[in-house]
Amino acid sequence: MEERNDRHLDSPKVVCDGGRVVARAKALFGRGAFLSNYLIAFLLILTLNFTLPRLMPGDPFQAIYGEEALLAMTPQLKAQLVERLALDQSMGQQFLAYLLSLAGGDLGHSYYYNQPVLSVILDFLPWTLLLTGSALVISTLLGLFLGIESGYRRGKRLDKTLLAGLMFLNGFPDFFMGIVLLLVFGVVLGLIPLSGALTPYSGLSGLPLAIDILHHLLTPLAALVLVRVTSSYLLTRNTMITTLKENFILAARAKGCSEGKIKYRHAGRNSLLPVVTATGLSIPQMITGALFVEIVFSYPGVGLLLYNSLLTRDYPLIQGILLMVTVVVLAANLVVDLLYSRLDPRVSHAR
Repeated sequence: MEERNDRHLDSPKVVCDGGRVVARAKALFGRGAFLSNYLIAFLLILTLNFTLPRLMPGDPFQAIYGEEALLAMTPQLKAQLVERLALDQSMGQQFLAYLLSLAGGDLGHSYYYNQPVLSVILDFLPWTLLLTGSALVISTLLGLFLGIESGYRRGKRLDKTLLAGLMFLNGFPDFFMGIVLLLVFGVVLGLIPLSGALTPYSGLSGLPLAIDILHHLLTPLAALVLVRVTSSYLLTRNTMITTLKENFILAARAKGCSEGKIKYRHAGRNSLLPVVTATGLSIPQMITGALFVEIVFSYPGVGLLLYNSLLTRDYPLIQGILLMVTVVVLAANLVVDLLYSRLDPRVSHAR
């Protein structure tokens, strides 16, 4: 009986099932460690956002809100905010109150707008998401297409023209490109609005409203796309040149595959992975560039809100904006990492 049991344990089915269990356990452990890195980064950001104002010399309430707010603030509102922030209690109780407030969506109170910080940010955030999301998608897709075509035609006139032109555009900062476009198409030619995200008091709705929003969005979007498209283009072009030398490309040509299939299905598809990584790394730069472009065009996004909050020294609003931007960047990087593991399963096994 003991010999039979040993043979049963050594059977291929048992060994295979055991290998699957071990592989699943490793995958779950790797995924948990992967998510814990983002959780640790988020907790560190929360801790810094909480401790920095309280480490400043003087009254913590004055450090959080500033002297200007204290002059314009009523005693009733001050007492209410002191109780909400638990500033009359120990540091541990203050941190607990801070976490509970964040869990309830309370990022503080903006004394300039006389509203909760979260509601103020949510009024401006959709315009920033529209601008940065559109710029990210268009610059990535355009860079992929141009990179594939340029890499496939390496050394030809199209490749040299695209390479020289995009490298020239890449040398300009986002805000400078926005200023140039605003002066040329807005001031000189008068083809675009000079500010805003829509025409005020126009009473538009439906399709005319969408066209009006697109008309105001076009120039700041072009400023971001023209500068940001170069990174995805160069990475796709270089990857395309390397991929075209691989053996599977020669095998596809030997099988009689068309040049279009070789270009996009074989070589182009294998050029996606580094571009996805570069896209995730470029999200913070895209958001930073959008903040400056919004100031140039007076586009009512988070960048213009941050600029106004700096002018008015609305410190709770500044902290709320920086915290919101940080969370968005972490979430975007998390999505890119998960997408990358879907595109290339070897990444998930390597963790």
